[in-house]
Amino acid sequence: MRFITNSQLFAKQLQIMSGVLTNNNTVPIINCFHFKLEDNILTVKATDLETTLVSRIELESGKVEGIDEVAVPSKLLLDTLKSLDDVPMTFSVDASTYAIEITSGDGKYRLAGQSAETFPTMPTITDAVKTTLPASVLVNAINKTAFAASTDEMRPTMAGIMMSLTPERMVVAATDAHKLVRYSRMDVHTDEPVKFILPRKPITLVKNILVTRKEDSDVVVEYNATNASFTFDNFYAICRLVEGTYPNIDAAIPKESPNTMTLDRVSFLNTLRRVGLFANQSTHQVRLSVTDKGLRMSAEDIEFSNDAHETIPCEYEGEPMEIGFNAKFLMEMVSNLDSDNILIKLTNPSKAGIIFPVVDEDDNPEEILMLVMPVMLAN
Repeated sequence: MRFITNSQLFAKQLQIMSGVLTNNNTVPIINCFHFKLEDNILTVKATDLETTLVSRIELESGKVEGIDEVAVPSKLLLDTLKSLDDVPMTFSVDASTYAIEITSGDGKYRLAGQSAETFPTMPTITDAVKTTLPASVLVNAINKTAFAASTDEMRPTMAGIMMSLTPERMVVAATDAHKLVRYSRMDVHTDEPVKFILPRKPITLVKNILVTRKEDSDVVVEYNATNASFTFDNFYAICRLVEGTYPNIDAAIPKESPNTMTLDRVSFLNTLRRVGLFANQSTHQVRLSVTDKGLRMSAEDIEFSNDAHETIPCEYEGEPMEIGFNAKFLMEMVSNLDSDNILIKLTNPSKAGIIFPVVDEDDNPEEILMLVMPVMLAN
């Protein structure tokens, strides 16, 4: 195996692939990239046994000599490529020893490769259902929801992202029991209803690749009872779905919230950031006191004698109310919205608050609902 390519462009491609890999693997071979050469196309594969990412890279030139595939130590290769100048490099593999030689300018570097025979076989999706959606839609759905997923590995279903497709819409949701986001898209649907839970790591990896694309391309999504895959441009990702039943998110949303507050999103976010600095560093509690005269935000840290309060204008309809929230959760949610104004619906101080972007519904095919649980206020 022998090929020539630009060192820095090659390094960028492999850096993307390395997002799949994890440290301290019990299976040493998956610390490697799998290279397979065919003419001037190099297929690179990386896996952590749960998720596999494949990329097809076009080379300046390539030639199969003796062997057409090899397992390459990922970290050493990447570190070597990053340190090279932005010049062509030659990559060659000894067919009998799998020794790898990289030549660039006056430098020559040797790595110990391995036979690719023991590299894990990539799973296939049988009896798959297929749907196609624009990359921008998938990126937006993940950006708006992934942050709300649980980080508790003991609750794997809530650590994932739920995707539901019906004849009417696509719904993507995430929750950690303290906050919840439901993203709906009316222009994406399937003939038969389906629901599955995607692990956060692979879907975030796919999103991170898509945001680097200059043009909005289509993403082909295929899925069955155990796996889901994403195909776009020169990438293919396949992951094992999370087993289990996702929480009933609709049951967590208050049916009626008679108190409504409309306010400038950026003003609310900036005020929340300032006031939140003075909150208790373990609870991050901020108090919202709202009347028809405006919204007063306050926070205090009794242990350090710190406190802050600030009032901003808002349009409020309902009974005067004081309610407490985790400032970090509120900031996460509001910063992931794009609208100029937001609508916050409240029921009472013990029930969840619901946040919506204020948008022109006639021209917008998406709906976003963000829910945050209150925290108990100390008198």
